[in-house]
Amino acid sequence: MGLLRLATLGAIGYGLWRAVSGNPGKLQHAGFAPGETDGENFAKVRHAGPEGMRSDPKTWSKRDQALDESFPASDPPATY
Repeated sequence: MGLLRLATLGAIGYGLWRAVSGNPGKLQHAGFAPGETDGENFAKVRHAGPEGMRSDPKTWSKRDQALDESFPASDPPATY
């Protein structure tokens, strides 16, 4: 009986958390900024640069930008 109560309280807590979190039921992809995969982005490819990422990198150099813009091309950029 105690396990059933614990499961019920957990389910209620989870439901309340989802309702309060502001994004109930709509999942975001882990590597994308909010709204990056919505609408016409059927290929699920994010824009280059840190603004297309969900979390900001600590540092971002010109080399990082060039590599991010070249992906998934087979040739690395000249700054590599």
